[in-house]
Amino acid sequence: MRSVLAALFSCLILAAGAPTPQDCAGCHDVDLAAFEKTPHASMGCTGCHSSITKLPHDGKPARVDCSTCHPDEVKAYAGSIHGQARSQGMDDAATCASCHGSPHTLLAPDNPASKVAKQNLPDTCGACHSNPAFMAKHHIPFAKPVEAYRLSLHGRAVAQGNDAAASCSDCHGSHDILAATDPRSKVNRANVVKTCGACHAQVKAAYVQSVHGVAVANGSPDAPTCTDCHGEHAILAPSEAGSPVSPANVSLDTCARCHANERLAIRYGIPAGVVSSYKESYHGLALQGGQATVANCASCHGVHDILPPSDPRSSVNPRNLPQTCGKCHANVGKELIGARIHVSIASASEAPVVRWIRLAYLLLIPLTIGFMLLHNGLDFLTKLRRRRPHHSTGEELERMNLRFRIAHWMVMASFITLVITGFALKFPEAAWVHVLQSFGLTPVSRAYIHRIAAIVITFGTLYHLAHMAMVRRDRVILRELLPNWQDAKDIFNMLRYNLGLTNKRPTFGMFGYPEKMEYWAYMWGTVVMAVTGFLLWGENWTLSHFPKWVMDAATAAHWYEAILATLSILVWHWYLVIFDPDVYPMDMAWLTGKVPADHVRETRPEYYRQMTARTDAQPSDDSQGSEPPKA
Repeated sequence: MRSVLAALFSCLILAAGAPTPQDCAGCHDVDLAAFEKTPHASMGCTGCHSSITKLPHDGKPARVDCSTCHPDEVKAYAGSIHGQARSQGMDDAATCASCHGSPHTLLAPDNPASKVAKQNLPDTCGACHSNPAFMAKHHIPFAKPVEAYRLSLHGRAVAQGNDAAASCSDCHGSHDILAATDPRSKVNRANVVKTCGACHAQVKAAYVQSVHGVAVANGSPDAPTCTDCHGEHAILAPSEAGSPVSPANVSLDTCARCHANERLAIRYGIPAGVVSSYKESYHGLALQGGQATVANCASCHGVHDILPPSDPRSSVNPRNLPQTCGKCHANVGKELIGARIHVSIASASEAPVVRWIRLAYLLLIPLTIGFMLLHNGLDFLTKLRRRRPHHSTGEELERMNLRFRIAHWMVMASFITLVITGFALKFPEAAWVHVLQSFGLTPVSRAYIHRIAAIVITFGTLYHLAHMAMVRRDRVILRELLPNWQDAKDIFNMLRYNLGLTNKRPTFGMFGYPEKMEYWAYMWGTVVMAVTGFLLWGENWTLSHFPKWVMDAATAAHWYEAILATLSILVWHWYLVIFDPDVYPMDMAWLTGKVPADHVRETRPEYYRQMTARTDAQPSDDSQGSEPPKA
């Protein structure tokens, strides 16, 4: 009604011969061509400057009152953060003209050239909110919000002409913009879901029923809403690497902000350790290594429709686990019903079998490696202290025939490969792993190489066993490698010798206790690693035939046995064939099949006599000999 009266009043003035725009342009610098394009053109000058009735007018015209025609908009502005700031004396707070432009040149919002057209709003709002001096002056904490918006999914879509995409006013409002702390604000955390739901109705419907949506509706200040997960101005598509909800970021960054927070876990009774257990799992390790296709939090728990595990509709309800896990692991069965998924090391969620495996290895590893370090350390110091000038005769004796060397080559190459690719999975953020990745060791290629190496070492071991089964002469090593009471006495006497308690150094036959310990440790370790490795490799088959704790037990045994095997090679085997002063810089039997006769004569006198006797009786043949591969 007020607008109609204003229009009638303007018409009366015009009818009485009110000044025309052309009349006003005689004194005032007004672009009449631009004014004619504005929505105000039909009103003339006096439509807004209603106090002017004649020319020349008396004194300064009264201030234009936009509420004459736009009462609702002005009222909304007066209550907005901009209007309130203006009323409190902030002379640089936005006014009508700040956003719409001069009344003489402003354009309708649906005009693409208008300052408040959707695609132009970032520039309009950015006049203040991209101004560092303005932001600092008024202590606005958000850093470069407009710049972030321009790079966002919404900003790029609007810039490309998509009028359905959100711009500044869609989220913040237009005339009624309020501070986010105001409960009436469209971007207040209690209202964000409704604001985003204006475009994303289906997402909103799912979210409001979720555990997060219910918590927000009940007033929880910590439960995540849309902006907590997706961001505010810098919202990106989930497929983009920088998005907080991308597969690479959603678990370890976005979800972890709450689910790794001990304070929130205590406050809301959230299960503790779920993020750390995920990081320790194959999925988490592979994700940290750059394999974004593995399962993340959203893969199992859902995205917007996350429900507590106790809810029968939840994707992680115990009865729904076969279906949820079955999305990736085909044919998994009822064995997963009620299975413990987030299993943390040394926690109540750890299965008893896994706990016993862990405790056994935590006892075995330090005892074994500790003995090796003590034994080799004493041996090394003794040999340095008692070392005598040695004059080599240059004579060599055959120690490893070609068949043994072939098996050793396969084991040696594959073992090193397995160690590198295996520990690369377990320590994905290590510097040396990043170096390997720069040379092309991607998560996918690492997995393939690890499995190929597993096949090679298994085949090398089977080849060795087949060789001994088929060649009777070489089969003698099995009898010579059997542990006996003499080995225990040799260990004791060697320690006495290295401690200086006796001057008599023990001597050995074909094999001493160092080779026997290493050989049977290798055989045992290969069986453990092969069985557990193939259970892990064939995870779909394993999960469809065994309870999940079998996978957890296989994972634990595979990991701890890998540590034990690697340390044993470094501390025991490498000392025997490289760092032992008697063989340094290297025992070349693995390559040439031969060893210095002087060393054999000194450390294995009886065996030396047997070898020389056999050599005298029969010419050397590279297909004969008698030593197993040194793993």
